[in-house]
Amino acid sequence: MITARTIDELHDTIAGACVTIGNFDGVHVGHQRLLALTCAKARKHGLVSVVLTFDPHPMTVLMGQKAPPFLTSTGQRLSLIEAQGPNVCLVLEFTRQMAALEPEEFVRQYLVEGLNLRELVIGYDYAMGKGRRGNFDLLSQLGQQYGFGVERLDPVIVGGAVVSSTRIRDLVQSGNLWDTRPLLGRFFEVRGTVVDGKKRGAAMLGFPTANLSCPSVLLPKPGVYAVWALLNGEALPAVANVGDNPTFGDTPLTLEVHIMDFNRDIYGQTLGVQFVQRLRSERKFDSIDALKARIGEDVHLGRIILASAEAQMRLGPQNVDEND
Repeated sequence: MITARTIDELHDTIAGACVTIGNFDGVHVGHQRLLALTCAKARKHGLVSVVLTFDPHPMTVLMGQKAPPFLTSTGQRLSLIEAQGPNVCLVLEFTRQMAALEPEEFVRQYLVEGLNLRELVIGYDYAMGKGRRGNFDLLSQLGQQYGFGVERLDPVIVGGAVVSSTRIRDLVQSGNLWDTRPLLGRFFEVRGTVVDGKKRGAAMLGFPTANLSCPSVLLPKPGVYAVWALLNGEALPAVANVGDNPTFGDTPLTLEVHIMDFNRDIYGQTLGVQFVQRLRSERKFDSIDALKARIGEDVHLGRIILASAEAQMRLGPQNVDEND
Protein backbone atom coordinates (compact mmCIF):
# COMPACT_ATOMS: atom_id res chain seq x y z
CA MET A 1 0.00 0.00 0.00
CA ILE A 2 1.28 3.45 -0.93
CA THR A 3 0.84 5.93 1.93
CA ALA A 4 0.81 9.61 1.01
CA ARG A 5 0.36 12.73 3.12
CA THR A 6 -0.49 15.17 0.32
CA ILE A 7 -2.29 15.07 -3.00
CA ASP A 8 0.90 16.26 -4.70
CA GLU A 9 2.67 12.99 -3.79
CA LEU A 10 0.14 11.18 -6.00
CA HIS A 11 0.29 13.65 -8.89
CA ASP A 12 -0.21 11.91 -12.24
CA THR A 13 -0.05 8.45 -10.63
CA ILE A 14 -3.81 7.75 -10.48
CA ALA A 15 -5.62 7.59 -13.81
CA GLY A 16 -8.91 6.76 -12.11
CA ALA A 17 -9.79 6.02 -8.48
CA CYS A 18 -12.39 4.23 -6.41
CA VAL A 19 -12.32 6.12 -3.12
CA THR A 20 -13.69 5.62 0.36
CA ILE A 21 -13.43 8.32 3.04
CA GLY A 22 -13.53 8.12 6.81
CA ASN A 23 -11.69 8.32 10.10
CA PHE A 24 -11.70 4.51 10.50
CA ASP A 25 -10.96 4.61 14.24
CA GLY A 26 -10.54 0.99 15.30
CA VAL A 27 -10.94 -0.34 11.73
CA HIS A 28 -13.87 -2.43 13.00
CA VAL A 29 -15.93 -4.92 10.98
CA GLY A 30 -18.07 -2.12 9.53
CA HIS A 31 -14.95 -0.34 8.31
CA GLN A 32 -13.60 -3.63 7.00
CA ARG A 33 -16.77 -4.19 4.96
CA LEU A 34 -16.44 -0.67 3.53
CA LEU A 35 -12.78 -1.20 2.61
CA ALA A 36 -13.50 -4.60 1.05
CA LEU A 37 -16.28 -3.13 -1.09
CA THR A 38 -13.99 -0.31 -2.23
CA CYS A 39 -11.23 -2.74 -3.24
CA ALA A 40 -13.68 -5.05 -5.03
CA LYS A 41 -15.30 -2.19 -6.95
CA ALA A 42 -11.87 -0.87 -7.94
CA ARG A 43 -10.87 -4.25 -9.33
CA LYS A 44 -14.16 -4.58 -11.20
CA HIS A 45 -13.75 -1.21 -12.92
CA GLY A 46 -9.97 -1.29 -13.37
CA LEU A 47 -9.42 1.56 -10.91
CA VAL A 48 -6.97 2.31 -8.12
CA SER A 49 -8.48 1.68 -4.67
CA VAL A 50 -7.87 4.72 -2.44
CA VAL A 51 -8.61 5.19 1.25
CA LEU A 52 -8.78 8.84 2.29
CA THR A 53 -8.42 9.46 6.01
CA PHE A 54 -7.27 12.25 8.33
CA ASP A 55 -4.59 12.98 10.91
CA PRO A 56 -5.14 14.26 13.48
CA HIS A 57 -8.63 12.91 14.00
CA PRO A 58 -11.15 15.69 13.20
CA MET A 59 -12.62 15.52 16.71
CA THR A 60 -9.20 16.35 18.16
CA VAL A 61 -9.14 19.57 16.13
CA LEU A 62 -12.77 20.51 16.64
CA MET A 63 -13.22 19.44 20.28
CA GLY A 64 -9.72 19.77 21.74
CA GLN A 65 -9.39 18.20 25.19
CA LYS A 66 -13.08 17.24 25.10
CA ALA A 67 -12.43 14.77 22.28
CA PRO A 68 -12.97 11.13 23.30
CA PRO A 69 -10.00 8.77 23.53
CA PHE A 70 -9.43 6.86 20.31
CA LEU A 71 -9.24 3.11 19.75
CA THR A 72 -6.12 3.22 17.58
CA SER A 73 -3.10 5.42 17.08
CA THR A 74 -2.49 6.72 13.58
CA GLY A 75 0.25 4.16 12.95
CA GLN A 76 -1.89 1.27 14.15
CA ARG A 77 -4.85 2.50 12.11
CA LEU A 78 -2.77 2.63 8.94
CA SER A 79 -1.40 -0.85 9.59
CA LEU A 80 -4.93 -2.22 9.98
CA ILE A 81 -6.12 -0.42 6.84
CA GLU A 82 -3.20 -1.83 4.85
CA ALA A 83 -4.18 -5.35 5.92
CA GLN A 84 -7.48 -4.88 4.06
CA GLY A 85 -5.65 -4.54 0.72
CA PRO A 86 -6.19 -1.04 -0.72
CA ASN A 87 -3.65 0.30 -3.21
CA VAL A 88 -3.29 3.77 -1.70
CA CYS A 89 -3.98 5.47 1.62
CA LEU A 90 -4.03 9.27 1.52
CA VAL A 91 -3.67 10.75 5.01
CA LEU A 92 -4.61 14.42 4.92
CA GLU A 93 -3.80 16.83 7.71
CA PHE A 94 -7.11 17.91 9.22
CA THR A 95 -7.31 21.60 10.08
CA ARG A 96 -10.01 24.09 10.93
CA GLN A 97 -9.61 25.47 7.42
CA MET A 98 -10.43 22.07 5.99
CA ALA A 99 -13.41 21.75 8.33
CA ALA A 100 -14.74 25.05 6.94
CA LEU A 101 -14.65 23.83 3.32
CA GLU A 102 -18.01 23.45 1.66
CA PRO A 103 -18.52 19.84 0.51
CA GLU A 104 -18.71 20.95 -3.12
CA GLU A 105 -15.21 22.46 -2.83
CA PHE A 106 -13.77 19.42 -1.04
CA VAL A 107 -15.13 17.08 -3.71
CA ARG A 108 -13.83 19.24 -6.56
CA GLN A 109 -10.39 19.95 -5.08
CA TYR A 110 -9.47 16.66 -3.42
CA LEU A 111 -11.56 13.97 -5.09
CA VAL A 112 -12.22 15.01 -8.67
CA GLU A 113 -9.12 17.06 -9.50
CA GLY A 114 -6.78 15.46 -6.97
CA LEU A 115 -7.64 11.76 -7.24
CA ASN A 116 -9.48 11.48 -10.57
CA LEU A 117 -12.50 10.05 -8.77
CA ARG A 118 -14.63 7.58 -10.72
CA GLU A 119 -16.39 5.67 -7.92
CA LEU A 120 -17.09 6.76 -4.33
CA VAL A 121 -18.01 4.34 -1.52
CA ILE A 122 -19.32 5.74 1.77
CA GLY A 123 -20.75 4.47 5.03
CA TYR A 124 -24.45 4.59 5.78
CA ASP A 125 -24.16 7.73 7.95
CA TYR A 126 -21.27 9.51 6.23
CA ALA A 127 -21.39 13.27 5.71
CA MET A 128 -18.56 15.66 4.86
CA GLY A 129 -17.75 19.34 4.77
CA LYS A 130 -19.04 22.41 6.54
CA GLY A 131 -22.21 21.68 8.48
CA ARG A 132 -21.95 18.03 7.35
CA ARG A 133 -23.90 19.02 4.24
CA GLY A 134 -22.06 16.50 2.07
CA ASN A 135 -24.44 13.60 2.61
CA PHE A 136 -25.41 10.82 0.20
CA ASP A 137 -27.95 12.96 -1.65
CA LEU A 138 -25.58 15.86 -2.25
CA LEU A 139 -22.69 13.55 -3.17
CA SER A 140 -24.95 11.78 -5.67
CA GLN A 141 -25.81 15.14 -7.26
CA LEU A 142 -22.11 16.01 -7.46
CA GLY A 143 -21.49 12.58 -8.99
CA GLN A 144 -23.88 13.41 -11.80
CA GLN A 145 -22.12 16.74 -12.30
CA TYR A 146 -18.56 15.34 -12.34
CA GLY A 147 -19.20 11.84 -13.66
CA PHE A 148 -18.58 9.56 -10.69
CA GLY A 149 -20.78 6.92 -9.09
CA VAL A 150 -21.70 6.85 -5.40
CA GLU A 151 -22.51 3.71 -3.42
CA ARG A 152 -23.63 3.77 0.20
CA LEU A 153 -23.01 0.74 2.42
CA ASP A 154 -25.80 -0.39 4.73
CA PRO A 155 -25.02 -0.44 8.46
CA VAL A 156 -23.32 -3.59 9.72
CA ILE A 157 -25.23 -5.20 12.59
CA VAL A 158 -23.70 -7.39 15.30
CA GLY A 159 -25.66 -8.49 18.35
CA GLY A 160 -28.74 -6.58 17.26
CA ALA A 161 -27.03 -3.17 17.09
CA VAL A 162 -24.99 -1.15 14.61
CA VAL A 163 -21.23 -1.58 14.88
CA SER A 164 -19.56 1.73 15.69
CA SER A 165 -16.36 3.06 17.22
CA THR A 166 -18.42 4.62 20.03
CA ARG A 167 -19.99 1.29 20.93
CA ILE A 168 -16.57 -0.40 21.03
CA ARG A 169 -15.09 2.46 23.07
CA ASP A 170 -17.85 2.09 25.67
CA LEU A 171 -17.14 -1.64 25.98
CA VAL A 172 -13.40 -1.05 26.41
CA GLN A 173 -13.91 1.60 29.06
CA SER A 174 -16.33 -0.62 30.98
CA GLY A 175 -13.91 -3.58 30.92
CA ASN A 176 -16.05 -5.80 28.65
CA LEU A 177 -13.17 -6.72 26.36
CA TRP A 178 -14.50 -10.11 25.26
CA ASP A 179 -17.53 -8.41 23.73
CA THR A 180 -15.34 -6.21 21.50
CA ARG A 181 -14.06 -9.14 19.45
CA PRO A 182 -17.12 -9.67 17.21
CA LEU A 183 -17.22 -5.91 16.58
CA LEU A 184 -13.54 -5.57 15.72
CA GLY A 185 -13.03 -8.96 14.09
CA ARG A 186 -10.11 -9.40 16.51
CA PHE A 187 -9.32 -8.66 20.13
CA PHE A 188 -8.87 -5.03 21.19
CA GLU A 189 -5.18 -4.21 21.02
CA VAL A 190 -2.91 -1.60 22.55
CA ARG A 191 0.63 -1.14 21.23
CA GLY A 192 3.48 0.44 23.15
CA THR A 193 7.20 0.53 23.71
CA VAL A 194 8.71 -1.54 26.54
CA VAL A 195 10.38 0.84 29.00
CA ASP A 196 12.03 0.65 32.43
CA GLY A 197 9.59 0.23 35.29
CA LYS A 198 9.83 0.16 39.08
CA LYS A 199 11.89 -3.07 39.06
CA ARG A 200 9.37 -4.80 41.34
CA GLY A 201 8.10 -7.57 39.05
CA ALA A 202 10.88 -10.14 39.09
CA ALA A 203 12.88 -8.95 42.10
CA MET A 204 10.05 -8.38 44.58
CA LEU A 205 7.09 -10.38 43.27
CA GLY A 206 8.67 -13.18 41.26
CA PHE A 207 6.69 -12.20 38.15
CA PRO A 208 8.75 -10.15 35.65
CA THR A 209 6.71 -7.56 33.81
CA ALA A 210 7.10 -5.51 30.67
CA ASN A 211 6.11 -1.91 31.33
CA LEU A 212 4.62 -0.19 28.30
CA SER A 213 4.72 3.42 27.25
CA CYS A 214 1.62 4.05 25.14
CA PRO A 215 0.69 7.75 25.33
CA SER A 216 -2.61 9.03 23.94
CA VAL A 217 -4.02 5.52 23.55
CA LEU A 218 -7.27 4.28 25.08
CA LEU A 219 -6.66 1.86 27.95
CA PRO A 220 -9.35 -0.46 29.31
CA LYS A 221 -10.97 -0.02 32.71
CA PRO A 222 -8.36 -0.55 35.45
CA GLY A 223 -7.98 -4.17 36.44
CA VAL A 224 -6.21 -7.41 35.64
CA TYR A 225 -6.72 -9.04 32.23
CA ALA A 226 -5.90 -12.23 30.36
CA VAL A 227 -4.09 -11.04 27.23
CA TRP A 228 -2.04 -12.09 24.25
CA ALA A 229 1.32 -10.32 24.07
CA LEU A 230 2.33 -9.80 20.44
CA LEU A 231 6.08 -9.68 19.87
CA ASN A 232 7.61 -9.82 16.39
CA GLY A 233 4.59 -11.67 15.01
CA GLU A 234 4.44 -14.16 17.88
CA ALA A 235 1.39 -14.35 20.19
CA LEU A 236 2.44 -15.15 23.75
CA PRO A 237 0.08 -15.93 26.66
CA ALA A 238 0.19 -13.22 29.32
CA VAL A 239 -1.67 -11.31 32.00
CA ALA A 240 -1.75 -7.53 32.17
CA ASN A 241 -2.46 -4.99 34.88
CA VAL A 242 -4.00 -1.63 34.01
CA GLY A 243 -3.94 0.69 36.99
CA ASP A 244 -1.98 2.68 39.53
CA ASN A 245 -0.66 -0.16 41.74
CA PRO A 246 -2.54 0.79 44.95
CA THR A 247 -0.54 -1.67 47.09
CA PHE A 248 2.54 0.47 46.41
CA GLY A 249 0.80 3.84 46.39
CA ASP A 250 1.65 4.71 42.78
CA THR A 251 -0.43 7.37 41.06
CA PRO A 252 0.01 7.38 37.24
CA LEU A 253 -2.05 4.88 35.26
CA THR A 254 0.26 2.21 33.84
CA LEU A 255 0.09 -0.91 31.67
CA GLU A 256 2.26 -3.80 32.86
CA VAL A 257 2.39 -7.21 31.17
CA HIS A 258 3.64 -10.50 32.60
CA ILE A 259 4.42 -12.85 29.71
CA MET A 260 4.13 -16.46 30.86
CA ASP A 261 7.17 -18.75 30.62
CA PHE A 262 9.23 -15.96 29.07
CA ASN A 263 12.71 -14.71 29.88
CA ARG A 264 14.03 -12.36 27.18
CA ASP A 265 15.29 -8.80 27.22
CA ILE A 266 12.76 -6.79 25.20
CA TYR A 267 13.47 -3.26 26.40
CA GLY A 268 12.92 -0.73 23.64
CA GLN A 269 10.86 -3.10 21.52
CA THR A 270 7.26 -2.63 20.45
CA LEU A 271 4.78 -4.90 22.18
CA GLY A 272 1.16 -5.39 21.23
CA VAL A 273 -1.32 -6.34 23.95
CA GLN A 274 -4.58 -7.99 22.87
CA PHE A 275 -7.07 -7.88 25.74
CA VAL A 276 -9.12 -11.07 25.94
CA GLN A 277 -11.02 -10.99 29.23
CA ARG A 278 -11.03 -9.09 32.51
CA LEU A 279 -10.04 -11.24 35.50
CA ARG A 280 -10.66 -8.87 38.39
CA SER A 281 -10.57 -5.31 39.64
CA GLU A 282 -7.37 -3.74 40.82
CA ARG A 283 -7.18 -3.70 44.62
CA LYS A 284 -4.85 -2.87 47.48
CA PHE A 285 -3.37 -5.91 49.27
CA ASP A 286 -2.34 -6.01 52.92
CA SER A 287 1.06 -7.49 52.20
CA ILE A 288 3.51 -8.31 49.40
CA ASP A 289 2.93 -12.02 50.05
CA ALA A 290 -0.83 -11.62 49.58
CA LEU A 291 -0.22 -9.79 46.30
CA LYS A 292 2.21 -12.48 45.09
CA ALA A 293 -0.32 -15.21 45.88
CA ARG A 294 -3.07 -13.40 44.00
CA ILE A 295 -0.85 -12.81 40.97
CA GLY A 296 -0.16 -16.55 40.93
CA GLU A 297 -3.91 -17.18 40.84
CA ASP A 298 -4.33 -14.59 38.08
CA VAL A 299 -1.70 -16.32 35.95
CA HIS A 300 -3.32 -19.72 36.47
CA LEU A 301 -6.77 -18.38 35.55
CA GLY A 302 -5.29 -16.49 32.60
CA ARG A 303 -3.86 -19.72 31.18
CA ILE A 304 -7.28 -21.37 31.35
CA ILE A 305 -9.08 -18.43 29.72
CA LEU A 306 -6.52 -18.06 26.93
CA ALA A 307 -6.64 -21.78 26.15
CA SER A 308 -10.43 -21.57 25.96
CA ALA A 309 -10.27 -18.43 23.79
CA GLU A 310 -7.83 -20.10 21.42
CA ALA A 311 -10.19 -23.08 21.05
CA GLN A 312 -13.15 -20.79 20.33
CA MET A 313 -11.20 -18.82 17.71
CA ARG A 314 -10.58 -22.05 15.82
CA LEU A 315 -14.35 -22.39 15.42
CA GLY A 316 -14.37 -19.48 12.96
CA PRO A 317 -15.41 -15.81 12.83
CA GLN A 318 -18.45 -14.33 14.56
CA ASN A 319 -21.64 -13.88 12.55
CA VAL A 320 -22.06 -10.41 11.04
CA ASP A 321 -25.29 -9.42 9.36
CA GLU A 322 -26.12 -6.39 7.26
CA ASN A 323 -29.26 -4.43 7.91
CA ASP A 324 -31.77 -5.10 5.12
